[in-house]
Amino acid sequence: MRCVIVGAGMSGLLAARSLERAGWETVVLDKGRGVGGRMATRRVGDGVFDHGAQFFTARGDEFKKLVEEWTGAGAAVEWSRGFADADGERPSDGHPRYRGASGMTSIPKHLAEGLDVRAGERAVHVLRSGTGWEVRCESGLSEYGDALLLTAPVPQSLALVGGIVPTYKREDLRRISYDPCVALMALLDGSANLPEPGGVQIKGEPLDWISDNERKGVSEAPAITIHAGPKWSRTHFGDSDDETTAALLELAGEALGKNVASKVVGTSVARWRYSWVTENHTERYFVGVESPPLVFAGDAFGSPKVEGASLSGLAAAEWLGAAHAESG
Repeated sequence: MRCVIVGAGMSGLLAARSLERAGWETVVLDKGRGVGGRMATRRVGDGVFDHGAQFFTARGDEFKKLVEEWTGAGAAVEWSRGFADADGERPSDGHPRYRGASGMTSIPKHLAEGLDVRAGERAVHVLRSGTGWEVRCESGLSEYGDALLLTAPVPQSLALVGGIVPTYKREDLRRISYDPCVALMALLDGSANLPEPGGVQIKGEPLDWISDNERKGVSEAPAITIHAGPKWSRTHFGDSDDETTAALLELAGEALGKNVASKVVGTSVARWRYSWVTENHTERYFVGVESPPLVFAGDAFGSPKVEGASLSGLAAAEWLGAAHAESG
């Protein structure tokens, strides 16, 4: 059996590893230059920035076992057990917050080892092919599989499969919704005025998060990540990079120091259209077509964030294995 997986984030990579262990062949396609999706790390000048997911927690036993594997392999480390809030207070709830050892992409890079991952391949069309599926990419590449697993944000996956999924199932999937996030990366020539451990979790508007990747342990230079809140991000999603940079530096001035703009020596803006899941599907995966299998997975299924995305990929792989066993 062969499965084509669209999306090389946590769901897609963990599903591929699980299927490979069960004897399947897999190929993972992703439009990005590398793996990870929002587990994203970027270099700007001398700075290294986590600009998507900033950290993750492990609440359930199943996910804790995965995290133990990642920390044992040197792909993940504990960062802290709480962050400062908007008032500078730092309550601790005892839950470890983990990060990638060299940036958040350390973990998906670890998961991708040994897998057939095709980065830079944008899937643009899906059609039935014999008893399976054909996925055609913008580059002209075509991949065939007995099963198809879609782990990209649901609106992107729905746009790809078009009318293949029955109408009533498409309606269920369209109930899933997301908020956007605009992120600013700012390289400084001096230290930032952030409390330990280098992260401020605001959870509001107009800002949601500020961190210093140097104090986080992934950058050798002061490298600030600023996440705007969902309302601000939606309103200003189409603003120019210059407008976004000036606005977010001003908004972060209280936390970083009023003269922070004078310290900036390099910037980059990232726009995450599907950053926060605001309405999810309660099950960990969604079967769009029973035969040949077409399945949806990701952080919009079951529970959100890194833990939810990971468990969704594993659950989808388990269903595919069981469906194949029944058909065989």
